[in-house]
Amino acid sequence: MSNVAQDTRRGTFAESGRYRRWLTPVTTRPIAVIEVLVVMAAVMVAAALLGGHDPLWISSPFPWIWLFPLVLALRYGTLLGMVSVLALLAGWYVLYPQHSVEGFPIVFFVGGTIQTLVGGHFGDTWGIRSARARALNEYLNDRLVSLTNSHYLLHLSHERLEKDLLTRPATLRDSVTRLRQITASAAAEFKRGGLPNATDFLEFAAQVCQLEVAAIVPARKGLLEGDHTHTTDSAAIAHVGESFAVDPADALVRHCIETRALAHLTNVDEAREGNTQYVACAPLSTSEGDLLGVLVIKRMPFLSLNHDNLQFLLVLLGYYADGVEHAAVAHAIVSEVPSVPYEFAVDLGRLERLQRDARVESSLIALVFPRDDEGDSLLEHINRRRRSLDLTWSLQTPDHSIFLNLMPATDGAGVDGYLARIEDSLHVQFGLSLEAARIGVHTLHVAPSGNGAALKRLLQRCGFDA
Repeated sequence: MSNVAQDTRRGTFAESGRYRRWLTPVTTRPIAVIEVLVVMAAVMVAAALLGGHDPLWISSPFPWIWLFPLVLALRYGTLLGMVSVLALLAGWYVLYPQHSVEGFPIVFFVGGTIQTLVGGHFGDTWGIRSARARALNEYLNDRLVSLTNSHYLLHLSHERLEKDLLTRPATLRDSVTRLRQITASAAAEFKRGGLPNATDFLEFAAQVCQLEVAAIVPARKGLLEGDHTHTTDSAAIAHVGESFAVDPADALVRHCIETRALAHLTNVDEAREGNTQYVACAPLSTSEGDLLGVLVIKRMPFLSLNHDNLQFLLVLLGYYADGVEHAAVAHAIVSEVPSVPYEFAVDLGRLERLQRDARVESSLIALVFPRDDEGDSLLEHINRRRRSLDLTWSLQTPDHSIFLNLMPATDGAGVDGYLARIEDSLHVQFGLSLEAARIGVHTLHVAPSGNGAALKRLLQRCGFDA
C-alpha cells in the first residue's frame, strides 16, 4: 500500500513538474553562471544583428534588452541577475567602441539595474518560500502515507476478524499492537540499514499470513548490486521454518529489488518459465522509499497464495519498515521521557528534522488544568477545538491535568493566535479567561535538536515528573 501511494506521488510530481523544474530550478547550480553568460551573449548578438547602428536598442522607446536580465534574475536570484547586468555593460563597451565615457547611457543602465535588483529580490524571496513549502509538503506526505497504511491495515483487520474469529482467538488489532512493540522495543539497537527484532517480526508474519518457509535478507550493497558473494545462510538475518540460502540472482529476488514491489509466480515472466525456486518476494520499504530488506518466501500453503493475503503481507512489511525508521527518530525522545506516547515522540522527531532541514518552525503548547469537575470540562472543551493536523497528549498528576498540543508549522505568532482563539471560546462558552479558569500555559518551540530534554523540562514546569 505504501509503494502504491509513493509511486502515485512520484508520478504526479514528474508529470506536473517536468517543465517547471527547468523554468524555476530548485537550487542554483554552479553551471548557472555559464548559462547566464551564454544567454546574454546570444541575446546581445541577436540584438546587434537586428539593431544595426544601435546594437543594444538604447534609443528604442522601450528598453527590450532589459527583459532578459529581469528573467534571469527571477530565475536565479539577485546575484546572477547582477552578473547579467555586468555582461550587458561589457557588451556596451564592445559594441559601442566609438562612444566615450562621457557618452555612457547612465539612465538606461541605472533603470535596468534597479529593475533587475527588484526582480532578483522577488526571485530570492519566492525561492526561499518555495523550499519551505516543499519541505512542509514532504512532511505532510509522510503523514498521509502513514495514515493511509494504518487505515488500510484497520480495514483488513476488520475483514480478517470476521473471517477468522472462530479459529483465531486473538484479534488482529492486538497483533498490530504487538508489531508496533516489536519495533519500539528495539529503538535503542537501531542502526541505519539494520532490522531490529527481525526474527520476532517474521514469526508474527508467518503466523498471520501462514508462511511455512521464509527468510528476511537485509538490503546490503552486495544484494542491491547483484553481488553473488552473499549467497550463504549468513545473508539472511531471520528465518522461519527450515534455513535456506537466498540466491540474489533469482528472478523473483531481482524483480522485487528492481521494482520495489511484490513479486510472485504469476506476475514475473521469468518465474513462470521456472527460473525461480521461491514462491514470492516482498520488499521491506519505508514510506520514504528506502529499501531496508527483502522477505523471501520459499513455501506457503497454496490456498494462502492469493492477492488479499499477499497484499496484507505487503502492508505488514511496510508497517514494520516504517516502525524501524520511526524507532530511530523517536529513540532520543523516548530515552528522555519514557512515558511519552510512541506516535507523539515520532511526530516530534519528524518536526525536529523539519526544523533542522528547512527551518520550518513548530510549537508545543502545554495547558495545565486543575483536577476537578470544572477543569475536566474545560479540558474537554479545548480538546474538541484542536486543529486536525495537531497531535495531542493528555496526562495527569494528583493535583492537575496536563494537555499537550503539538502544532506542526506553527511559529510564535501562530501560538498567540491559538491561545487567543481558546480564550475567546472560553469567554463565549463559560464567561472565563485563561487566568480566571486557572489554566497554566507553557510553550516550547521545536528546536533543531535536543527536544527530548526540552520536553522533559517542559513537563517538570507543568508539575509532572517525567
